[in-house]
Amino acid sequence: MWIATIFGIGILIAGDMLMHKVVDLDGLRGAMVGSALWVGVSVAFGVLLWVTRGSSISGQFFSGYLLEKSLSVDNVFAFALLFRNLAVPRNLQRRVLQWGVISALVLRGGFIAGGAALVEHANWAFYVLGLIVLVAGIRMVRGTIEGNPGQGMVLRTLRHVLPISKEYSGAHFFIRDSARLIATPLLVALLSIEVIDLVFATDSIPAIFGVSTNVYVVFTSNAFAVLGLRSLYFVFARAMDQFVYLAKGLAVLLVLIGVKMLLNSIIEIPTAIVLVVIVVLLSISVGASLFRDHHPRSAASGRDRLS
Repeated sequence: MWIATIFGIGILIAGDMLMHKVVDLDGLRGAMVGSALWVGVSVAFGVLLWVTRGSSISGQFFSGYLLEKSLSVDNVFAFALLFRNLAVPRNLQRRVLQWGVISALVLRGGFIAGGAALVEHANWAFYVLGLIVLVAGIRMVRGTIEGNPGQGMVLRTLRHVLPISKEYSGAHFFIRDSARLIATPLLVALLSIEVIDLVFATDSIPAIFGVSTNVYVVFTSNAFAVLGLRSLYFVFARAMDQFVYLAKGLAVLLVLIGVKMLLNSIIEIPTAIVLVVIVVLLSISVGASLFRDHHPRSAASGRDRLS
């Protein structure tokens, strides 16, 4: 099953790369189509799990997928901020995200394998993960999570290894000047993307372990959410300021999952309830954000009455 799944993911990645060469999927409309296609593929995989493994495993996959997909919005905002800071040309952002997604799959796979092994051999590790998720949720509520981690660290580290050119050189990550190998700002962007993803993965992956301890479910729900990250970026990057309540909704969700993990030995919450809670919280957060965006005067007058 693992071999077939990894092979299938490889086919999907190759197909996505080929499709981007033939069709422009980086515009808003194209990105929405691409994102819808990835969601469709993910739903089809969830249905396949339901047919072959039963409703419980399928429900865990959909819960983990929705959770990771929603938390990926934070990645998107951080990516957009990074690209803005590094002045990455729009036509090169796709290349950075393309290789960033592939690298993220490998790194997250190792992260998940290590976390699963730790939880299996040490029961206390599950509660440590629960505490990590709870703290992450509280930090999001307080707004203390760093919006753009990684860029400064990558620049400082890379400068000790290679010289960095001041200008972009097309889609190249490296260029040669005489006999010297020089890194381009595009490599800085790629490595920064990886650091950002790892930072956010330290919150999202433990959260998914709160939904399911099945390693296959945790990996596939992560993989399918990450595979659609590039299309999701080109959909949401232009609407960063519209979903003002989404971060609060995600924060509440992380707090609830953290509490669920810490109370796991006392009460076991069914997967169906977890899935419903995720859907309801996301719907309320997005709905409230859209209402505020379309009725700014109502929101402002409401705040005036409260003050």
